Amino acid sequence: MDGGETSDALRRIPAVDEILRREAFAPLLKRIPRPLVLKALGGVLEKMRTALRAGAVLATADSGKFAVSAADVEAVARELGQASLAPIVNATGVVLHTNLGRAPLAAQAAAWGAEVSRGYANLEFDVAQRRRGSRQAHVAEILCELTGAEAALVVNNNAAAVLLVLTAIGAGREVVVSRGELVEIGGAFRIPDVMRASNAKLVEVGTTNKTHARDYEAAVTGDTAALLKVHRSNFAVVGFTAEVSVAALALIAAARGVPLVVDLGSGALVDLAAIGLRGEMTLREAVGAGADVITASGDKLLGGPQAGILVGRRALIERAARHPLARALRCDKFTLAALEATLRIYRDGDPWREIPALAALALKTEEVAVRARRLADAILAERIDGLGVAVRDEVSRVGGGSFPLARLATRVVELTQKGRSAAAIDATLRCASPPVLARVSRGRVLLDPRTIFEGEFDFVVSAVRALRREETREIA
Repeated sequence: MDGGETSDALRRIPAVDEILRREAFAPLLKRIPRPLVLKALGGVLEKMRTALRAGAVLATADSGKFAVSAADVEAVARELGQASLAPIVNATGVVLHTNLGRAPLAAQAAAWGAEVSRGYANLEFDVAQRRRGSRQAHVAEILCELTGAEAALVVNNNAAAVLLVLTAIGAGREVVVSRGELVEIGGAFRIPDVMRASNAKLVEVGTTNKTHARDYEAAVTGDTAALLKVHRSNFAVVGFTAEVSVAALALIAAARGVPLVVDLGSGALVDLAAIGLRGEMTLREAVGAGADVITASGDKLLGGPQAGILVGRRALIERAARHPLARALRCDKFTLAALEATLRIYRDGDPWREIPALAALALKTEEVAVRARRLADAILAERIDGLGVAVRDEVSRVGGGSFPLARLATRVVELTQKGRSAAAIDATLRCASPPVLARVSRGRVLLDPRTIFEGEFDFVVSAVRALRREETREIA
């Protein structure tokens, strides 16, 4: 079309009010809220304009104007009306997948969080005394019981916990940290930036690969507020290295009369050496080693909801709790209920069986192999033309910045299809309901059963079913 023809065609797109007065749209407006219909209709009309400008020829109605289908508008409206945050099947084999919400909640934790949140709750009310209570009371006692700490405090994530403790005890004074621990982790969380935000003065000691006890000792002055040891999270320093243990740092801190703050990051409450994962200190071990304040995540190796946990000496924890920033960083009732239920599993239940993240990490290779074979057989039973299905040896990852060098032996189901790329297969799986996120590695689509829950196997098979040629949509 030339410019004049395009302008004429655009004028033949009907007006919104005219479309909505049509008889075919009356039932649609009864089923779907009008604002959503308007938004969907606007999208359909804009798509028509784009097509016309590109030279497309569109069908017209009897009126001579372009036809607008109520069914098309309804389809768009229903898609727009779907919740943005929704479940997804994690077939990547990364157990603590940060982009997928890290640790899945235990059934008890999810259920109790929902139960407490659906109505009113005693969040900050002492029922027995009929007076105001503390939201921290619901988790502080059990955290102290599990870790051996004098006091505990919970905020909304570990970054918040680090910021709060540095602000509460280090503002305007020096905090000593090893150069090898000035980390940046996901979301551009950088220790130097956190120091600046807390108004603490960063004092770097040692080198990138080696820091010794004498470096800390020489750095302590009358203006030192604390020594800080930071979890390196998703990287490791290997080779010609040296670092000072928590126990050795605790002795230095005690001798100099300053507190030792330890950011443990992953928040393990059980020793994962039992399943071959070594090197992560538990919260109880850090308390026993003499750390004065320990911070950790609730949604990593602990396996609970997103939360920042502080445990340690009562005077320092109470100091953090009294700081104005503590209110800004506090958790809501769902988080506290889910965390309390998770902690009760550690105290009264079987965390290796009941907490999904720990159960996934603890799966033996032969157990994953049985799952992989079962999944492969179910997919093969669909008899999809051109689809290749094979069970291969691979490795899973812990994820969430925990054990960055660890490789968990696993068995995966590899999918290939004649004439279709790995990217196209992956895109089709992601279009399923719920979406299935596979691992795409070296041009291969891999499904790792380590992170696929038992109740999700049918979802995976259903997603693969869409790879039948007549159902497959190529998606960029």
